[in-house]
Amino acid sequence: MSTAGRAAADDVEELERLEVRDLRARARVRPLIAQAQGIVQERYALPDGESAFALMQRASQRYNIKLRTLAGVLVTAPPPDGPETLWFPRRVRGPEPELSFTRAHRSGSGSRGAVLKAVLSSTLAVVGTDMGNVQLVDRARGGLSIEQHTGLTADFVDFFAHVGEEGTSCAQAARDVAQVTVRDVESDPVFTEPARRAILAAGSRACHSVPLTSASGLCVGMVSAHLERPLDGLTTAQTKALDTVGGQAGRWLAWHDRTVVLDALEHLHTLGRAGRGSSFRRS
Repeated sequence: MSTAGRAAADDVEELERLEVRDLRARARVRPLIAQAQGIVQERYALPDGESAFALMQRASQRYNIKLRTLAGVLVTAPPPDGPETLWFPRRVRGPEPELSFTRAHRSGSGSRGAVLKAVLSSTLAVVGTDMGNVQLVDRARGGLSIEQHTGLTADFVDFFAHVGEEGTSCAQAARDVAQVTVRDVESDPVFTEPARRAILAAGSRACHSVPLTSASGLCVGMVSAHLERPLDGLTTAQTKALDTVGGQAGRWLAWHDRTVVLDALEHLHTLGRAGRGSSFRRS
């Protein structure tokens, strides 16, 4: 085969790999969205799933929340007490927690995505690397799902899009609610063999995971830094700085879940009550 022919074949193979990854990503989200649509359609007597999707989309856009995030909370939250009542009538609103490592959240201008990017960049700066990811607890399935990443291969992100409660260092850190250092990925027993191969293939030889914890000590997410070389360990100053990032970020995420996300659900409920039985179209 000629050089041009090999290049064309490589391009086709890469396009096929991208298509497969895209299909897998869609397959992970679609069942959750469909479940949420069904709930909304039945709850507000809507004529079709399109109308339910349109209401979810409006609430998602108004409060700058990903649709899958809204769907995940919708399917796990207790239903409203009645069709004519507030969904969360006894909710207590607290002030937005301060974040010393970013100003992205100030004056209501920061989204969850902006805060997670700041969490990741701050963690990588402390550890001294440019590879890492942020995961959040998956309400609907359990485990952790990747929300932000940088410097990692597409295959890595696809493989670790969702992880369970065993077989990875981030799962151990979430289970123990404690920082976990993997000095050498190649030999550390925390990984399953498929996970180990996926991490090594991405060029990571060591990693450090930091739980994002609420005020009550609950793990609500994880930030992990990956390094191209084995790691001797972090200093006391580094782990202390990462504890600060993890604690502040976890408290902010818990606040966001019980404030902004619930505001979006309450808005969805208001729209559904007002338009009960009506048709809606997505924007």
